[in-house]
Amino acid sequence: MSAPQATRTTALHAGAWWLWALGLATAASRTTNPLLLGLLVGVAGYVVAVRRTDAPWARSYGAFVKLGLLVIGIRLVFAFVLGSPVPGSHTLVTLPEVPLPDWAEGVRIGGRVTAEGMLFALYDGLKLAALLICVGAANALANPSRLLKSLPGALYEAGVAVVVAMTFAPNLVADVQRLRAARRLRGRPDRGFKALLQVGLPVLEGALERSVALAAAMDARGYGRSARVPRAVRHTTSALTLGGLLGVCAGTYGLLGDAGAGYGLPLLLAGLAAALTGLWLGGRRSVRTRYRPERWGPRACLVAGSGIAVAALTIWAGGYAPAALHPPAFPLTAPVLPLWPAASLLVGLLPAVVAPAPAPPGATAPAAGPATTRATRTTRTTQTAQKETSQ
Repeated sequence: MSAPQATRTTALHAGAWWLWALGLATAASRTTNPLLLGLLVGVAGYVVAVRRTDAPWARSYGAFVKLGLLVIGIRLVFAFVLGSPVPGSHTLVTLPEVPLPDWAEGVRIGGRVTAEGMLFALYDGLKLAALLICVGAANALANPSRLLKSLPGALYEAGVAVVVAMTFAPNLVADVQRLRAARRLRGRPDRGFKALLQVGLPVLEGALERSVALAAAMDARGYGRSARVPRAVRHTTSALTLGGLLGVCAGTYGLLGDAGAGYGLPLLLAGLAAALTGLWLGGRRSVRTRYRPERWGPRACLVAGSGIAVAALTIWAGGYAPAALHPPAFPLTAPVLPLWPAASLLVGLLPAVVAPAPAPPGATAPAAGPATTRATRTTRTTQTAQKETSQ
């Protein structure tokens, strides 16, 4: 199945990208093997490289990679200064230890720094960095406005608020740049506290005017009006939504923790079912229609299914090869790349093949100029004359 070029009608559903990325993140949370984590980051990076567009949100992946490297550095610094719970026999350096009171037993500052403790900190930092990079892949591939547009009717007001905030933020930045450029052209300073006050007031005034105009437009279009729903349905909706979200949180915690894998998946599925039912019932209050609703097609199922398959296979691999997914830091041993868990991570490359390919930069449909419009009008006139003559 060849991937078509991404257009307004063939673009992949934003929720599919998030399910794929969350599946990779779940797999990253189930292992501390640096080779598997590096392979997982490579899978996410390759998909982002071949399937992201030139939109502004697509540039966020590099920021998440830098954040992941920063997290690794901070984790190593903490392990170096505060020590590690892993015992070690290979001492790298001995720092002066700060004496602490009795109530701080178990915490130390300084002391002996071992290679085993630093290796354990490196594994832990790589795990958290891989989680952040997977989230960054979802941010770089999924259109945030289209994702918010796909929210159920019960969350319509929250989605509109977030979309408005995302739309107004670039306008504020553009207003600040425009006013600073105007002050420079007039020979006035554009830096400092005084300049900030003189620029901030016009920006706030413009934001207030846009807010009033937007509020009038939303009121004219019937925003905020809801249908009347019986009180019993409202109470049932609240109970299902709250209980379902609690079940999702508990099930997610069980999946991410090694000890709760047995009850995590059933509790997560039950929570999802209850929450979706509550959101469906809550959507009955919304008296609106969707313009160009987002389509969930076969390609979205394949992309989301690949991420879910990676998570499921990694959880299953933790049952028959726990030592391969969690190499010990004590004693010092080189990590080994397990064959089948590594092959299961490669399933995450499926979006690079089935997801619609992004349009080349600057590729837009040719605009209809005066000559084209005139030729089209002449053709239509000729066809009309021919029809009238034949009749």
